[in-house]
Amino acid sequence: MTLGIDIGGTTINLGLIDGDRLLKKVQVPSFPKTATQEDTLIYLGDQIENFLVPGIQKIGIGVPSLTDPVKGIVYNAANIPSWDVVPLKDTMEARFDIPVYVNNDANCYALGAAVKVGEGPSTVVTVTLGTGTGVGIVIDGKLFSGTHCGAGEIGAIPYEGTDYESFCSKKYFTTRGLDPRALSKAASEADETALAHFRDFGRHMGTFLSVVMYAYDADVIVLGGGIAHTFPHFQEAMWEALRCSYPYQNALDNLKIIAMPDEDTALVGAASLT
Repeated sequence: MTLGIDIGGTTINLGLIDGDRLLKKVQVPSFPKTATQEDTLIYLGDQIENFLVPGIQKIGIGVPSLTDPVKGIVYNAANIPSWDVVPLKDTMEARFDIPVYVNNDANCYALGAAVKVGEGPSTVVTVTLGTGTGVGIVIDGKLFSGTHCGAGEIGAIPYEGTDYESFCSKKYFTTRGLDPRALSKAASEADETALAHFRDFGRHMGTFLSVVMYAYDADVIVLGGGIAHTFPHFQEAMWEALRCSYPYQNALDNLKIIAMPDEDTALVGAASLT
């Protein structure tokens, strides 16, 4: 068995994984914004200790940041202010004496999504729509991370005076004083104001996915994270904007875009890190 961990800006998920099966999962609050790095590492270690069972052979951790997957060092984690340079692998291995593997959370999600999509597509790109925006790339079954584990950081590309992440994540809603869950419920009831917000969000998403296609020419794009639950409300506007932004019609005709908001996807991917 493997312990898979997905660290987010608001929650941390821990799951016991056997192969590609999630046996047990717990969710705890993420670190307070004012917590020191030492406090966060103690807190994370305590959550792991509470969840450990006999037979766990390794621990895989997905983090919203650039990482050195060989040394297991985390750099400048998004939404965790104290995580500028964090020796996460060494710290957790010293405490538990179990092999620990660390990678970007979007990369972990990508690995898990590729497993669920199955064999066939040569290029699977995942876009996690949570507190921030992450992109993970799996080509021919293997994770593509780039030299510094920074491949796919498309959310940081400048866009409309800020960056894509500000328009293609939960931030789109929170900066406008909106609750995406409440807005989704209203959209399901045909509330025109709610539907207009999702059309606007879909327009930004379509433009964002055109950049993904220019970069990776994917067979399949998988949308994950909490905002992926609202996919039915923005998919039409997203496709319309994508077709306007990306000129290669044959590629779009063969492209599949799938919403996969299951929280266990990232845990399965984290557990498969080596």
